[in-house]
Amino acid sequence: VQEKKIFMVQGPYPIIRRELRARGWVERKLPGTGRQLEHHHDPLHYPWLPAEKAEEQRDEDPNSIHDLMSYLVRDRLPNFIWTNFLDATDHELLQQDNVVNHYARVDAFTTKEGLCLSLQKLPWIEQADPNTFFPRCYRLGIPDEREAFIEDFRLTAARSLLKLALEEAGDSPVRTQQVPNSAKGASWHRSHISHPKHFTAWPGSPLYPELVEEALAVCKQHLDVLWHQDIDRSTPSPCRTCIDWDRFLQQYYRVAHGGAGLLLTKQQQKQCQNLLQHLAEQLPQLDMEGKLNVWILKPGAESQGKGIICTTRLEEVLQLACSCKAPSVQVGRWVVQKYVERLLTIFGTKFDIRQWFVVTDWKPLTVWFYRDCYLRFCSRPFSLCHLERARHLCNVSVQKWYKTSPDQDSRVPPDKIWSNKQFQEYLAQLGQADVWHQVLVPGMKAAILSALRSAQDQVRFSKGSFELYGADFLVGEDFQPWLLEINSCPTMSPSSAVTRRLCANVQRDTLCLVLDRKDNPTCSIGAFELIYKE
Repeated sequence: VQEKKIFMVQGPYPIIRRELRARGWVERKLPGTGRQLEHHHDPLHYPWLPAEKAEEQRDEDPNSIHDLMSYLVRDRLPNFIWTNFLDATDHELLQQDNVVNHYARVDAFTTKEGLCLSLQKLPWIEQADPNTFFPRCYRLGIPDEREAFIEDFRLTAARSLLKLALEEAGDSPVRTQQVPNSAKGASWHRSHISHPKHFTAWPGSPLYPELVEEALAVCKQHLDVLWHQDIDRSTPSPCRTCIDWDRFLQQYYRVAHGGAGLLLTKQQQKQCQNLLQHLAEQLPQLDMEGKLNVWILKPGAESQGKGIICTTRLEEVLQLACSCKAPSVQVGRWVVQKYVERLLTIFGTKFDIRQWFVVTDWKPLTVWFYRDCYLRFCSRPFSLCHLERARHLCNVSVQKWYKTSPDQDSRVPPDKIWSNKQFQEYLAQLGQADVWHQVLVPGMKAAILSALRSAQDQVRFSKGSFELYGADFLVGEDFQPWLLEINSCPTMSPSSAVTRRLCANVQRDTLCLVLDRKDNPTCSIGAFELIYKE
């Protein structure tokens, strides 16, 4: 009591409890909670029991000296609190001068809705462009953002059409003759094209010669806007031209997803190449966005992959966002985000990276990056032609419901987890050994810091507290990391041998960072490194 070493733990954290007891701390147990089951196996004490019972028996043994000490401090206020969620903690305890592993109002960057809004403000806070690390995102419950998304979807469809046209022209000679009037807007047989055997459209499938011209016009006007050539004249939005967008999108869907063909003249081919090259200079996401216009719809405040849907149809996004098909989601509380279509896969399978970091102060902002992390794999091979969750959501809470499909590469780990060391070995096999330290890690650090600075003024904090976060990243084909979200309560429940080791390590090292370092600034803090202090 005199040394202020009374702690309280809420949730399944046997490592935290064990480490604090080893430091001479005494636990104040929650009243009325009964036995606290912890999902962690401790064979040293009770090797014959299942994991939960072993921990239960060790912690709740009535003869334990720890239980006796806990009884003696049952009326004392804890000096250190480690809990799942701040809201689950008695606020009378939080008003005292104690250390807590959470800050208040972090939803400004730990919810999908909050992160989307905060990063919109980033260019006004610092010289950084969120489009270079965060797939563009819109809150569908906000009318202006909903309209901005509709315009973005249409513009992306126009750019995608140019990419599809160039791709098709690369496989077959471009058209050299005038398109018959009867072909416009109707089915045009392959025999009307020179060297038809190289043409990729299905026999008798529609060809849309006007689509390329319309897409070129839209993209040219958009480029003019990006170049600020519309400052001295009232140029309408590229999506408010005379194009019938409903018709354009329906025909684009047939080209992108239905096998319909496109006609491209040599002049149009050159125009497409030039336009896309200039647009790439202005749009950091032009390459990663691909050509199928896939978007991912997410409940704004949910986690663990709940309610997430991938789609390629504008009308589906708008219809779902205005309904309440997900029972836990309020109408309008959806965000829609551009799907990273051109991503790096491992053995043909999508993966993401869970990266930990700790904030120990907000003024001055002080951030510690954990040098170890892990990868999470999907259960089925990656395909943009099939948008089911098993192929596209890497969350452990999602993938645990799926068995590995028979067509999955056998080299994908059975538990769907890799350590960053295994990933580095894989990169070395690709001849990209330097990518981890020169591209991925610097990119993840920069994205995390930008996200924190964008939300810094929203967070409520108390000196001495801290918080451990888990950021999720995708990796593009060019090895650039793309931030997806930041979690305020990253799971510490091991789902594999890799996570059992890493989750235990990060908890131990966090206690070294926030407790031991106060008394001994030179003590080991494990895999943590200071990456920012204002």
